[in-house]
Amino acid sequence: MTIIVTGGAGFIGSNFVFHMLNKYPDYRIVCLDCLTYAGNLSTLEPVMDNPNFRFVKESITDREAVYKLFEEEKPDMVVNFAAESHVDRSIENPEVFLDTNIKGTAVLMDACRKYGIKRYHQVSTDEVYGDLPLDRPDLFFTEETPIHTSSPYSSSKAAADLLVLAYHRTYGLPVSISRCSNNYGPYHFPEKLIPLMIANALNDKPLPVYGEGLNVRDWLYVEDHCKAIDLIIHNGRVGEVYNVGGHNEKTNIEIVKIICKELGKPESLITHVADRKGHDMRYAIDPTKIHNELGWLPETKFEDGIKKTIKWYLENKEWWETIISGEYQNYYEKMYAHREEI
Repeated sequence: MTIIVTGGAGFIGSNFVFHMLNKYPDYRIVCLDCLTYAGNLSTLEPVMDNPNFRFVKESITDREAVYKLFEEEKPDMVVNFAAESHVDRSIENPEVFLDTNIKGTAVLMDACRKYGIKRYHQVSTDEVYGDLPLDRPDLFFTEETPIHTSSPYSSSKAAADLLVLAYHRTYGLPVSISRCSNNYGPYHFPEKLIPLMIANALNDKPLPVYGEGLNVRDWLYVEDHCKAIDLIIHNGRVGEVYNVGGHNEKTNIEIVKIICKELGKPESLITHVADRKGHDMRYAIDPTKIHNELGWLPETKFEDGIKKTIKWYLENKEWWETIISGEYQNYYEKMYAHREEI
């Protein structure tokens, strides 16, 4: 079995590569990643010497390079993690999101049509559903929830999902889609909420929180997400969408306070900054379908997962310190340093 994992040098993709090589030692895993700011080759260091692993530096938008790789590897499956994924960046520069997330998806599926495939799996997001009201804790996203996007990022992911389902209906391509809630865990890029707060708190720097920090997210430990995708590509039904949720709803301010407590840092480091444009209030996923069909449930309670995550960041300082010292720092300054406090 040969699986091409696109975006495998990113956060969730790399964790999936580790999971698959560990669980299926006879599988060949080929990582295709163009190493943008969020893709980090040092992340894949633990598997670079594995004879069943190959890394290829190319973009999913490069049709010639993708077709060449398909010719060489003749993959059985493709799992597409490759995406521009930061909402703030999509507000700053929407075009790159449209290129990677929509056109790149089309290139991959065209290659699958040309060379044949057992399964094309699209890794999507709960953000395609928009948001839920804070005063209705009984409401959850299901696979039937209409798409209702808020940012250029979520719109590009929703467009890709619709394209994937269209390729299934029009060309009979064997596809599946998973839509997950917010992931956290090892190798999470330091611009995202949890690793950003850990890194800043360790350095006694301000902890920038949008608005009052009352936005609610459903947190999913990355390893649990990888197990869900593993189940879907092997046992999930073709043409179906599966929601993957963590049953771990927390407000952003709760998360930041938990991190302060775990690290023994004062809450006075918290700084409230002007809110993001079109900021979704609440995400919450109902994973009943994947549980009923495939037996999946999130195994990691947030209280345990956050401890494991903080421990990893403490033990792997070199990995994230290298990132935040580089080009990312310029972006961070632009996004947060000049936002007025409230």
